[in-house]
Amino acid sequence: MTTLTKSTIKEEIQQGADEVIALRRYFHQHPEPSLKEYETIKRIKQELTKLDIPFESVGETGAIGTIIGGKGPGKTILLRADIDALELPDAKDKPYKSLKPGLHHACGHDGHTAALLGAAKVLKNHAADFSGTIKLAFQQAEEIGAGARQFVQGGFVDNVDQVFGIHLSSAVPTGKIEITSGASNASCDIFKINVHGESSHVGKPHLGKDALLSAAAITVELQSIVAREVDPLDQAVVAVGVLNAGTRYNIVANEASLEGTVRTFSHETRRFVLEAVERVARDVAKAHRTTVDFENYDAAAPLINDPIAAKRARKVAAQIVGEEQIITDAPKSMGADDFADFLAVAQGVYAFVGTRNLEDPDTWYGHHHENFDIDEKGLAIATELHVNYALDFLNEI
Repeated sequence: MTTLTKSTIKEEIQQGADEVIALRRYFHQHPEPSLKEYETIKRIKQELTKLDIPFESVGETGAIGTIIGGKGPGKTILLRADIDALELPDAKDKPYKSLKPGLHHACGHDGHTAALLGAAKVLKNHAADFSGTIKLAFQQAEEIGAGARQFVQGGFVDNVDQVFGIHLSSAVPTGKIEITSGASNASCDIFKINVHGESSHVGKPHLGKDALLSAAAITVELQSIVAREVDPLDQAVVAVGVLNAGTRYNIVANEASLEGTVRTFSHETRRFVLEAVERVARDVAKAHRTTVDFENYDAAAPLINDPIAAKRARKVAAQIVGEEQIITDAPKSMGADDFADFLAVAQGVYAFVGTRNLEDPDTWYGHHHENFDIDEKGLAIATELHVNYALDFLNEI
Protein backbone atom coordinates (compact mmCIF):
# COMPACT_ATOMS: atom_id res chain seq x y z
CA MET A 1 0.00 0.00 0.00
CA THR A 2 1.43 3.39 -1.00
CA THR A 3 1.84 6.27 1.42
CA LEU A 4 -0.93 8.82 1.07
CA THR A 5 0.35 12.09 -0.38
CA LYS A 6 -1.27 14.90 -2.37
CA SER A 7 0.10 13.44 -5.60
CA THR A 8 -1.08 9.89 -4.87
CA ILE A 9 -4.53 11.21 -3.95
CA LYS A 10 -4.82 13.10 -7.21
CA GLU A 11 -3.56 10.11 -9.17
CA GLU A 12 -6.04 7.72 -7.54
CA ILE A 13 -8.91 10.13 -8.03
CA GLN A 14 -8.07 10.56 -11.71
CA GLN A 15 -7.88 6.78 -12.08
CA GLY A 16 -11.31 6.46 -10.50
CA ALA A 17 -12.86 9.47 -12.28
CA ASP A 18 -14.76 7.38 -14.82
CA GLU A 19 -16.22 5.26 -12.04
CA VAL A 20 -17.48 8.37 -10.22
CA ILE A 21 -18.98 9.71 -13.46
CA ALA A 22 -20.70 6.36 -14.04
CA LEU A 23 -22.17 6.48 -10.55
CA ARG A 24 -23.38 10.02 -11.11
CA ARG A 25 -25.07 9.00 -14.35
CA TYR A 26 -26.71 6.01 -12.67
CA PHE A 27 -28.17 8.20 -9.95
CA HIS A 28 -29.17 10.78 -12.57
CA GLN A 29 -31.12 8.15 -14.49
CA HIS A 30 -32.82 6.90 -11.33
CA PRO A 31 -33.90 9.99 -9.36
CA GLU A 32 -36.17 9.70 -6.32
CA PRO A 33 -37.97 12.46 -4.40
CA SER A 34 -37.42 13.47 -0.80
CA LEU A 35 -38.06 10.75 1.79
CA LYS A 36 -38.63 8.21 -0.99
CA GLU A 37 -34.98 7.57 -1.92
CA TYR A 38 -35.33 3.82 -1.35
CA GLU A 39 -33.45 2.54 -4.40
CA THR A 40 -30.89 5.35 -4.14
CA ILE A 41 -29.89 4.44 -0.60
CA LYS A 42 -29.94 0.75 -1.51
CA ARG A 43 -27.33 1.40 -4.21
CA ILE A 44 -25.28 3.57 -1.85
CA LYS A 45 -25.26 0.78 0.74
CA GLN A 46 -24.17 -1.68 -1.95
CA GLU A 47 -21.23 0.58 -2.80
CA LEU A 48 -20.27 0.95 0.87
CA THR A 49 -20.44 -2.81 1.30
CA LYS A 50 -18.12 -3.31 -1.70
CA LEU A 51 -15.67 -0.95 -0.01
CA ASP A 52 -15.98 -2.84 3.28
CA ILE A 53 -17.24 0.32 5.01
CA PRO A 54 -19.72 -0.42 7.80
CA PHE A 55 -22.83 1.75 7.92
CA GLU A 56 -25.98 2.44 9.87
CA SER A 57 -29.36 3.44 8.52
CA VAL A 58 -30.63 6.90 9.38
CA GLY A 59 -34.38 7.01 9.08
CA GLU A 60 -35.84 5.03 6.19
CA THR A 61 -33.69 6.44 3.39
CA GLY A 62 -30.48 7.81 4.90
CA ALA A 63 -27.23 6.13 5.92
CA ILE A 64 -23.97 6.94 7.67
CA GLY A 65 -20.77 5.03 7.00
CA THR A 66 -17.71 4.91 9.24
CA ILE A 67 -14.01 4.70 8.38
CA ILE A 68 -11.68 4.33 11.36
CA GLY A 69 -8.10 5.42 10.89
CA GLY A 70 -5.31 2.94 11.50
CA LYS A 71 -3.12 5.36 13.44
CA GLY A 72 -5.28 5.21 16.52
CA PRO A 73 -7.87 7.44 18.19
CA GLY A 74 -8.20 11.04 17.18
CA LYS A 75 -10.71 13.57 15.97
CA THR A 76 -13.93 12.83 14.10
CA ILE A 77 -15.07 14.50 10.90
CA LEU A 78 -18.39 14.08 9.09
CA LEU A 79 -18.56 14.40 5.30
CA ARG A 80 -22.05 14.92 3.89
CA ALA A 81 -23.79 14.34 0.56
CA ASP A 82 -27.51 14.88 -0.04
CA ILE A 83 -29.22 12.29 -2.22
CA ASP A 84 -32.77 13.39 -3.15
CA ALA A 85 -34.06 14.64 -6.50
CA LEU A 86 -36.80 17.04 -7.57
CA GLU A 87 -40.33 16.62 -8.89
CA LEU A 88 -39.42 18.17 -12.23
CA PRO A 89 -39.23 16.80 -15.79
CA ASP A 90 -35.78 16.17 -17.28
CA ALA A 91 -35.95 18.04 -20.60
CA LYS A 92 -32.39 17.52 -21.85
CA ASP A 93 -31.45 15.02 -24.53
CA LYS A 94 -28.56 13.06 -23.04
CA PRO A 95 -27.91 9.30 -22.78
CA TYR A 96 -28.13 9.56 -18.98
CA LYS A 97 -31.44 11.45 -18.99
CA SER A 98 -33.84 10.55 -16.17
CA LEU A 99 -35.72 7.32 -16.75
CA LYS A 100 -38.48 8.44 -14.38
CA PRO A 101 -40.97 10.90 -15.87
CA GLY A 102 -41.49 13.94 -13.71
CA LEU A 103 -38.37 13.34 -11.60
CA HIS A 104 -34.99 14.95 -12.18
CA HIS A 105 -31.68 15.38 -10.35
CA ALA A 106 -31.83 19.08 -11.20
CA CYS A 107 -29.79 20.29 -8.25
CA GLY A 108 -26.65 18.16 -8.51
CA HIS A 109 -27.29 15.76 -5.64
CA ASP A 110 -26.45 12.85 -7.93
CA GLY A 111 -22.98 14.37 -8.28
CA HIS A 112 -22.70 14.97 -4.54
CA THR A 113 -23.45 11.31 -3.86
CA ALA A 114 -21.04 10.02 -6.50
CA ALA A 115 -18.21 12.31 -5.38
CA LEU A 116 -18.54 11.24 -1.74
CA LEU A 117 -18.54 7.58 -2.73
CA GLY A 118 -15.40 8.25 -4.76
CA ALA A 119 -13.80 9.93 -1.76
CA ALA A 120 -14.86 7.03 0.46
CA LYS A 121 -12.96 4.60 -1.74
CA VAL A 122 -9.72 6.59 -1.52
CA LEU A 123 -10.05 7.18 2.22
CA LYS A 124 -10.81 3.52 2.90
CA ASN A 125 -7.84 2.41 0.80
CA HIS A 126 -5.58 4.56 2.96
CA ALA A 127 -7.17 4.21 6.39
CA ALA A 128 -3.75 3.19 7.72
CA ASP A 129 -2.44 6.68 6.99
CA PHE A 130 -4.61 8.70 9.36
CA SER A 131 -5.85 8.73 12.94
CA GLY A 132 -9.39 9.38 14.06
CA THR A 133 -12.71 8.67 12.40
CA ILE A 134 -14.45 9.71 9.19
CA LYS A 135 -18.25 9.63 9.08
CA LEU A 136 -19.90 9.50 5.63
CA ALA A 137 -23.42 10.97 5.77
CA PHE A 138 -25.66 10.17 2.81
CA GLN A 139 -28.57 12.42 3.67
CA GLN A 140 -32.11 12.22 2.43
CA ALA A 141 -34.69 15.00 1.93
CA GLU A 142 -32.54 18.11 1.65
CA GLU A 143 -35.02 19.64 -0.77
CA ILE A 144 -37.74 19.74 1.88
CA GLY A 145 -35.50 20.40 4.88
CA ALA A 146 -36.33 17.10 6.54
CA GLY A 147 -33.11 15.09 6.25
CA ALA A 148 -30.27 16.70 8.19
CA ARG A 149 -32.38 16.89 11.33
CA GLN A 150 -32.75 13.10 11.29
CA PHE A 151 -28.97 12.83 11.61
CA VAL A 152 -28.80 15.50 14.31
CA GLN A 153 -31.78 14.29 16.34
CA GLY A 154 -30.65 10.69 15.99
CA GLY A 155 -27.36 11.50 17.71
CA PHE A 156 -25.22 10.79 14.64
CA VAL A 157 -23.49 14.17 14.93
CA ASP A 158 -22.76 13.79 18.65
CA ASN A 159 -19.02 13.85 19.33
CA VAL A 160 -18.29 15.00 15.76
CA ASP A 161 -15.53 17.62 15.82
CA GLN A 162 -16.09 18.98 12.34
CA VAL A 163 -18.58 18.73 9.47
CA PHE A 164 -17.81 19.33 5.81
CA GLY A 165 -20.11 19.50 2.81
CA ILE A 166 -19.92 20.27 -0.89
CA HIS A 167 -22.50 21.58 -3.32
CA LEU A 168 -21.87 21.60 -7.05
CA SER A 169 -22.71 24.93 -8.69
CA SER A 170 -23.64 25.76 -12.26
CA ALA A 171 -23.08 29.42 -11.40
CA VAL A 172 -19.35 28.83 -10.75
CA PRO A 173 -16.94 27.97 -13.61
CA THR A 174 -15.37 24.52 -13.54
CA GLY A 175 -12.01 24.70 -11.79
CA LYS A 176 -13.13 27.34 -9.31
CA ILE A 177 -14.24 26.72 -5.74
CA GLU A 178 -16.36 29.10 -3.68
CA ILE A 179 -15.66 29.20 0.08
CA THR A 180 -16.91 32.08 2.21
CA SER A 181 -16.71 32.74 5.93
CA GLY A 182 -19.80 33.47 7.95
CA ALA A 183 -23.37 33.42 6.66
CA SER A 184 -23.67 31.88 3.21
CA ASN A 185 -27.27 30.72 2.83
CA ALA A 186 -30.44 32.00 4.44
CA SER A 187 -32.68 30.19 6.86
CA CYS A 188 -36.01 28.93 5.56
CA ASP A 189 -39.23 28.97 7.53
CA ILE A 190 -42.54 28.25 5.81
CA PHE A 191 -45.51 29.73 7.63
CA LYS A 192 -49.25 29.31 7.17
CA ILE A 193 -51.87 31.61 8.61
CA ASN A 194 -55.50 30.49 8.70
CA VAL A 195 -57.94 33.37 9.17
CA HIS A 196 -61.38 32.70 10.66
CA GLY A 197 -64.27 35.10 10.14
CA GLU A 198 -68.03 34.89 9.69
CA SER A 199 -70.10 34.75 6.52
CA SER A 200 -72.82 37.16 5.44
CA HIS A 201 -74.27 38.56 2.24
CA VAL A 202 -71.94 41.15 0.72
CA GLY A 203 -74.86 43.55 0.76
CA LYS A 204 -74.90 43.28 4.56
CA PRO A 205 -71.18 43.20 5.41
CA HIS A 206 -71.80 44.51 8.92
CA LEU A 207 -73.38 41.15 9.79
CA GLY A 208 -70.21 39.27 8.87
CA LYS A 209 -66.52 39.25 9.70
CA ASP A 210 -64.52 39.40 6.48
CA ALA A 211 -61.70 36.84 6.52
CA LEU A 212 -60.67 37.85 3.00
CA LEU A 213 -60.18 41.50 3.91
CA SER A 214 -58.38 40.49 7.08
CA ALA A 215 -56.02 38.16 5.17
CA ALA A 216 -55.31 40.87 2.61
CA ALA A 217 -54.51 43.35 5.37
CA ILE A 218 -52.22 40.83 7.07
CA THR A 219 -50.40 40.24 3.77
CA VAL A 220 -49.77 43.95 3.30
CA GLU A 221 -48.85 44.64 6.91
CA LEU A 222 -46.32 41.80 7.04
CA GLN A 223 -44.17 43.83 4.66
CA SER A 224 -43.68 46.44 7.38
CA ILE A 225 -41.62 44.00 9.45
CA VAL A 226 -38.56 44.12 7.20
CA ALA A 227 -39.16 47.77 6.30
CA ARG A 228 -39.58 49.05 9.85
CA GLU A 229 -38.53 46.45 12.43
CA VAL A 230 -35.34 44.91 11.01
CA ASP A 231 -32.02 46.79 11.04
CA PRO A 232 -31.50 48.13 7.48
CA LEU A 233 -27.95 46.76 7.61
CA ASP A 234 -29.33 43.29 8.27
CA GLN A 235 -30.94 41.19 5.53
CA ALA A 236 -34.29 39.46 5.74
CA VAL A 237 -37.25 38.45 3.60
CA VAL A 238 -40.89 38.06 4.54
CA ALA A 239 -42.85 36.93 1.49
CA VAL A 240 -46.38 35.64 0.97
CA GLY A 241 -46.74 33.38 -2.04
CA VAL A 242 -50.23 31.91 -1.55
CA LEU A 243 -53.49 33.66 -0.60
CA ASN A 244 -56.81 31.82 -0.75
CA ALA A 245 -60.23 33.07 0.35
CA GLY A 246 -63.89 32.98 -0.43
CA THR A 247 -66.37 30.68 -2.13
CA ARG A 248 -68.63 33.07 -4.10
CA TYR A 249 -68.61 36.67 -5.33
CA ASN A 250 -71.53 37.77 -3.16
CA ILE A 251 -70.59 36.11 0.12
CA VAL A 252 -68.38 37.65 2.78
CA ALA A 253 -65.63 35.06 3.21
CA ASN A 254 -65.60 33.27 6.52
CA GLU A 255 -62.24 31.56 5.94
CA ALA A 256 -58.95 32.58 4.34
CA SER A 257 -55.42 31.25 4.36
CA LEU A 258 -52.04 32.57 3.35
CA GLU A 259 -48.67 30.87 3.08
CA GLY A 260 -45.27 32.46 2.99
CA THR A 261 -41.65 32.24 3.98
CA VAL A 262 -39.14 33.97 6.23
CA ARG A 263 -35.47 34.08 5.20
CA THR A 264 -32.68 35.47 7.40
CA PHE A 265 -28.93 35.11 7.89
CA SER A 266 -28.69 34.90 11.68
CA HIS A 267 -30.36 32.85 14.38
CA GLU A 268 -31.26 36.02 16.32
CA THR A 269 -32.92 37.78 13.37
CA ARG A 270 -34.73 34.59 12.46
CA ARG A 271 -36.32 34.30 15.92
CA PHE A 272 -37.26 37.99 15.97
CA VAL A 273 -38.87 38.02 12.52
CA LEU A 274 -40.86 34.82 13.11
CA GLU A 275 -42.23 36.24 16.35
CA ALA A 276 -43.08 39.47 14.52
CA VAL A 277 -44.95 37.63 11.75
CA GLU A 278 -47.17 35.88 14.27
CA ARG A 279 -47.69 39.08 16.31
CA VAL A 280 -48.64 41.16 13.28
CA ALA A 281 -51.00 38.47 11.99
CA ARG A 282 -52.84 38.20 15.29
CA ASP A 283 -53.06 41.96 15.88
CA VAL A 284 -54.28 42.75 12.37
CA ALA A 285 -56.80 39.92 12.52
CA LYS A 286 -58.11 41.26 15.82
CA ALA A 287 -58.54 44.71 14.27
CA HIS A 288 -60.78 43.10 11.65
CA ARG A 289 -62.76 41.12 14.26
CA THR A 290 -61.28 37.85 13.01
CA THR A 291 -58.97 35.26 14.55
CA VAL A 292 -56.00 33.32 13.23
CA ASP A 293 -54.20 30.02 13.62
CA PHE A 294 -50.46 30.32 12.99
CA GLU A 295 -48.29 27.39 11.86
CA ASN A 296 -44.61 27.34 10.94
CA TYR A 297 -42.42 24.66 9.36
CA ASP A 298 -38.73 24.97 10.24
CA ALA A 299 -37.10 23.92 6.96
CA ALA A 300 -33.52 25.07 7.58
CA ALA A 301 -31.43 27.21 9.88
CA PRO A 302 -29.17 29.92 8.45
CA LEU A 303 -26.04 28.32 6.99
CA ILE A 304 -23.11 29.93 8.78
CA ASN A 305 -19.58 28.79 7.93
CA ASP A 306 -17.06 28.77 10.75
CA PRO A 307 -14.20 31.17 9.88
CA ILE A 308 -11.48 28.75 11.02
CA ALA A 309 -12.98 25.89 9.01
CA ALA A 310 -13.40 28.18 6.00
CA LYS A 311 -9.73 29.18 6.22
CA ARG A 312 -8.73 25.51 6.24
CA ALA A 313 -11.02 24.76 3.29
CA ARG A 314 -9.52 27.62 1.27
CA LYS A 315 -6.01 26.36 1.97
CA VAL A 316 -6.91 22.80 0.98
CA ALA A 317 -8.83 23.91 -2.11
CA ALA A 318 -5.96 26.14 -3.26
CA GLN A 319 -3.68 23.12 -3.25
CA ILE A 320 -6.09 21.43 -5.67
CA VAL A 321 -7.00 24.21 -8.14
CA GLY A 322 -4.67 27.09 -7.29
CA GLU A 323 -5.18 30.04 -4.98
CA GLU A 324 -6.36 32.30 -7.81
CA GLN A 325 -9.28 29.95 -8.42
CA ILE A 326 -10.73 30.31 -4.93
CA ILE A 327 -13.70 32.66 -4.51
CA THR A 328 -13.91 34.04 -0.97
CA ASP A 329 -16.42 36.87 -1.34
CA ALA A 330 -19.44 35.22 -2.94
CA PRO A 331 -22.73 37.06 -2.35
CA LYS A 332 -25.10 35.54 0.17
CA SER A 333 -27.94 33.43 -1.15
CA MET A 334 -31.55 33.55 0.01
CA GLY A 335 -31.76 29.89 -1.03
CA ALA A 336 -31.59 27.54 1.94
CA ASP A 337 -29.73 24.27 2.50
CA ASP A 338 -30.30 22.05 5.51
CA PHE A 339 -26.57 21.37 5.86
CA ALA A 340 -27.10 24.35 8.15
CA ASP A 341 -28.58 21.94 10.69
CA PHE A 342 -25.20 20.18 10.91
CA LEU A 343 -23.42 23.53 11.27
CA ALA A 344 -25.78 24.52 14.07
CA VAL A 345 -24.34 21.76 16.28
CA ALA A 346 -20.78 21.31 14.98
CA GLN A 347 -18.01 23.48 13.59
CA GLY A 348 -17.64 23.23 9.83
CA VAL A 349 -17.90 24.70 6.35
CA TYR A 350 -19.84 24.28 3.12
CA ALA A 351 -18.00 24.69 -0.18
CA PHE A 352 -19.36 25.23 -3.69
CA VAL A 353 -17.50 23.47 -6.52
CA GLY A 354 -17.92 24.87 -10.02
CA THR A 355 -19.50 22.77 -12.77
CA ARG A 356 -20.11 25.50 -15.38
CA ASN A 357 -18.11 24.71 -18.50
CA LEU A 358 -17.70 28.07 -20.23
CA GLU A 359 -17.59 26.31 -23.61
CA ASP A 360 -20.70 24.17 -23.03
CA PRO A 361 -24.01 26.07 -22.67
CA ASP A 362 -25.71 22.86 -21.54
CA THR A 363 -23.98 23.35 -18.17
CA TRP A 364 -25.15 26.95 -17.74
CA TYR A 365 -28.72 26.25 -16.65
CA GLY A 366 -29.61 27.18 -13.08
CA HIS A 367 -30.36 24.65 -10.40
CA HIS A 368 -33.98 23.43 -10.39
CA HIS A 369 -34.23 24.05 -14.16
CA GLU A 370 -35.60 21.25 -16.35
CA ASN A 371 -32.45 21.37 -18.53
CA PHE A 372 -30.00 21.36 -15.62
CA ASP A 373 -26.77 19.45 -16.20
CA ILE A 374 -23.18 19.62 -14.94
CA ASP A 375 -19.67 19.59 -16.32
CA GLU A 376 -18.62 16.22 -14.97
CA LYS A 377 -14.98 17.34 -14.74
CA GLY A 378 -16.05 19.05 -11.52
CA LEU A 379 -16.70 15.69 -9.88
CA ALA A 380 -13.00 14.86 -9.54
CA ILE A 381 -12.41 18.23 -7.90
CA ALA A 382 -15.24 17.60 -5.44
CA THR A 383 -13.90 14.13 -4.69
CA GLU A 384 -10.39 15.43 -4.07
CA LEU A 385 -11.67 18.25 -1.88
CA HIS A 386 -13.55 15.79 0.35
CA VAL A 387 -10.46 13.59 0.73
CA ASN A 388 -7.93 16.38 1.29
CA TYR A 389 -10.09 18.33 3.72
CA ALA A 390 -10.77 15.25 5.86
CA LEU A 391 -7.09 14.26 5.97
CA ASP A 392 -5.89 17.80 6.63
CA PHE A 393 -8.24 18.05 9.60
CA LEU A 394 -7.53 14.61 11.04
CA ASN A 395 -3.77 14.75 10.63
CA GLU A 396 -3.38 18.23 12.09
CA ILE A 397 -1.22 18.11 15.18
